[in-house]
Formats: sequence, C-alpha cells, structure tokens
Amino acid sequence: MDNTFCKAVLFDFDGVIVDTEGQYSLFWDKIGQDYLGDPEFGGRVKGQTLTYIYDKYFPDPQVRPALTEALLRFEEQMSYDYIPGILDFLADLRRHDVRMAVVTSSNEQKMAAVYRHRPEIPALFDRILTAEQFAHSKPHPDCYLLGMRTFGTTPAETCVFEDSFNGLKAGMASGAFVFGVATTNPREAIASASHCVIDDFRGFTYEDMCRALTINH
Repeated sequence: MDNTFCKAVLFDFDGVIVDTEGQYSLFWDKIGQDYLGDPEFGGRVKGQTLTYIYDKYFPDPQVRPALTEALLRFEEQMSYDYIPGILDFLADLRRHDVRMAVVTSSNEQKMAAVYRHRPEIPALFDRILTAEQFAHSKPHPDCYLLGMRTFGTTPAETCVFEDSFNGLKAGMASGAFVFGVATTNPREAIASASHCVIDDFRGFTYEDMCRALTINH
C-alpha cells in the first residue's frame, strides 16, 4: 500500500499528542467562572489561540497580565502524558516516509514549557507550527493550510488528526482528510465533524490510516 493519499500528517497537540485537554478545561472553567460567570467556559475555547481568547472574551488589557501569569504557572505544573499509542504511530509514519507536523493553537512560550517536560518532542516531528505562525485561530483553516504549504502537499494528500470541535472544523475546512480522536469528546459527538473517528492510537497503523482513506474516498 503506497502513500498516494497521505504524504503529510498534521496533528493538533493538546488532546492528540498529549493528554492535557481535561487539565485545560479545569483551568479555563475556573477563569470563566471567576471573570465571566461562566463555569463551562473551557468548552467554548478549546482549540483557540490565547490571542483569540483575549480579543473575544477579555478586551480589557489590564486583566490580561494576571491571566497570562496564572496560565504560565498552570502549564509549568501540568502533566504531559502521551495519548496512548501515539509514539508507535509516529514511528510507523516515519518508517513510511510520511512528513509530520504539529499544528497547535498554543504559543511558543507554552511549547517551551512542554519541551522542559518532554525534550524529545521536537525530534518526533518535521515541523512544529505554533499560534505565532498563522493569522487566524481555529475554526479557521489557516493553520492547516499553512501545514500543507510547509510540506508542499494538497488537501487530498494530507491527513489531520484533531480532538476539539474548533479543530475539527478547521481541518474539514482545509479540505484535508480528518480523523477525529475521541479523547476529549465522545465518538458520537465528533462523528459528523470528521471523516473517521478513532478512540486513540493504540493498534492504529499507517496501513489502517491508508485503508480509511481508501474506503472514505
């Protein structure tokens, strides 16, 4: 089986590579409750850049430094456990010469905290694209279109793995083949927002990915 249909794979980071979305939900739910009276705020901002969150929900610049400081402290204390099976899947893609990039709404400062916990992460990918590198936040497809330009691939040759609704919308709008990863939301909730759903990456291989592409094309 060749990689005609998938020359590049673009991965969201939180909830796809590392199991952090639940931790972020706790943080942003508390921020939402304290500042906006919204205890479910975390669900509204999944997959969006910090700049977008500030611009839309916290326009007062005097509030932002305290939020940024709290977020940085939180990220330094977070655990960055891998999503089950992801390391084996990345190694399998590498064996088949598939280009791989992280496409994350996180900024470089957050990713620096990640690398202090997981210094091996940059070597797992060909590129890591952060929020500073694209103009529009998910659900806009800008970030995934940038990933395709980076590797010189077309949507038909590109796969996206996402877990959040905003990220899934961005992937679908980019024209790529989108795998929903049911780590953050239930399978049934994301089924209509993706081409194919997996629970996590345990037992999932390059051949499985190609088979899903063939069946769904």
